[in-house]
Amino acid sequence: MNDTIAAISTALGKGAISIIRVSGDDAILIVNKIFKGTNLTTVESHTIHYGHIVNKDELVDEVLVSIMKAPKTFTKEDIVEINTHGGIASTNEVLNLLLENGCRLAEPGEFTKRAFLNGRIDLVEAEGINDLIVSQTESQRKFAMNRLGGNLSKLIKSMRSEILELEGKLEVAFDYPDEIEDEEDITYQELNSKMCDIKSKLTKLVNTYKNAELIKDGINVAIVGKPNVGKSSILNHLLDQDKAIVTDIAGTTRDIVEGNISLNGIKINLTDTAGIRKTDDLVESIGVQKSLDIINNSDLVIFVLNNSEELTEEEVELIKKTNVNKIVFINKSDLDSKINYDLLKEINYIKGTTKEANGLDELKDRIIEMYNIDELNSSDFNYISNARELALVKKAEKIVDEAVRNLNEYQVFEIVADDLRASYVALGEIIGETYEEDILDEIFSKFCVGK
Repeated sequence: MNDTIAAISTALGKGAISIIRVSGDDAILIVNKIFKGTNLTTVESHTIHYGHIVNKDELVDEVLVSIMKAPKTFTKEDIVEINTHGGIASTNEVLNLLLENGCRLAEPGEFTKRAFLNGRIDLVEAEGINDLIVSQTESQRKFAMNRLGGNLSKLIKSMRSEILELEGKLEVAFDYPDEIEDEEDITYQELNSKMCDIKSKLTKLVNTYKNAELIKDGINVAIVGKPNVGKSSILNHLLDQDKAIVTDIAGTTRDIVEGNISLNGIKINLTDTAGIRKTDDLVESIGVQKSLDIINNSDLVIFVLNNSEELTEEEVELIKKTNVNKIVFINKSDLDSKINYDLLKEINYIKGTTKEANGLDELKDRIIEMYNIDELNSSDFNYISNARELALVKKAEKIVDEAVRNLNEYQVFEIVADDLRASYVALGEIIGETYEEDILDEIFSKFCVGK
């Protein structure tokens, strides 16, 4: 925390500008050593200055330098941002000069980590920054901005305030029973009601985790079926590009073909699999085994059937044995049907033809309905979103549940107050009121260097 750190904050490559960020007590002094122009040590905060970066007498680049003085900065330290011309050579040269003049190369996420340690943001907001950086869909962006904006943190803090207030009244009740006024007295019934309400809020928060997974990771969809039933055509139509090879030859797709789309803001990860059939071809058989493995690891399986062919026992058995969500797409519906629909009773199926792209909009609508995507997009996005948060909320929920049992069985305020204190601490770990150093390191190691 005493070092002055520097890193490139923009992606390396050709571009209009690159930004090198410097943060720490000596940030302005170090940059001033290599800057030819205004004396940066005398300028006002939050100002921009034109000049050149120099290496002794050599001009390295023409730049704009932003000066932001503590504490009104992201890290609450002095920050300098050097805007150079985009390009690997000039950007790296400026960074090397900073390192030679007293900076240390920042670790992944170290700027954000300093913002957290200096009290600028809490841990949930810090993780929201990384969520925003890696977001690819509109829902992911909204979700990240909700966390970055502090909405989930406010919810956690509100529950902690309720717990703390309840715990405080309990402690007064058993420490100074004679000083409690009648209207402030806590009955067992009122106490039980308030703790059950807190537990209900925690349970609701636990249940949001599945929605967060859906937004962050998307839906993994496997397209499976016999060879030459139209799997690759469905993939190409959904992606709106010819990514998979389509021929009339059975067994054309021998390996996995992947792509993704955004469906009403939710990422859909599509996988076109090799046709499932018995084969003596070694390469094709490996592809078939991969297909079977992918089925077990998918959130949704689209089984493609050929309307003009009879159902096989293997197809029916595979459909019925698949335990994940599934939709049957009956392709080539324009041809005479040979399918025995009695075998598909209680199976979610759609008829269509990939030749005319019929039925694919209905397929998308079915996925939207199955995962409540429209409802998800209209929600408040106050979701816990990772295993760390889930474990801590579950811990707090379990402790409050234990407190309710202790109240009903023993009716001893001291025991209940201890339980409430433990749940208060667990919720505090979510926002970083308390933390383990190794957990903090793990969280920020997932960030890119320069953020």
